[in-house]
Amino acid sequence: MTVKAEDGDRILRDNFAPWVLDLGLRVEEVGDRRAVLRLPWSDRLAREGGGMSGQALMAAADTATVIAVSGARDGFVPMTTVQQSTTFQRPVVGRDVLVAVRITKLGRTLAFADVTMTAEGEDEPAAHATTVYAIMG
Repeated sequence: MTVKAEDGDRILRDNFAPWVLDLGLRVEEVGDRRAVLRLPWSDRLAREGGGMSGQALMAAADTATVIAVSGARDGFVPMTTVQQSTTFQRPVVGRDVLVAVRITKLGRTLAFADVTMTAEGEDEPAAHATTVYAIMG
């Protein structure tokens, strides 16, 4: 089965906690070892000073990795975060964030990913993450 954007949205609805769904993430693309999700701007996600909170960006990167791994494996399987490292490079204010994931290594039990988070309309990333997932199914 090839995972499409609408399948990714269903994976979100069926497998994530309500607070993750409250982020409003939408799957824009799922491809060969990659995915792009949209994190819509919301004042509820802003921290003091008006920029999008790092916690929201980190949760988006973590969640987007699940969609990318699901696409690479042709469907959702149980998995869990082993490691995530995030750097924040510039603030995001009043714009959606595109969360682009590229699976750099997909093994039988581990997946490694590179995640770039860019404010819509910008060329330079707002944040960057690397993630490692244990695949349990």
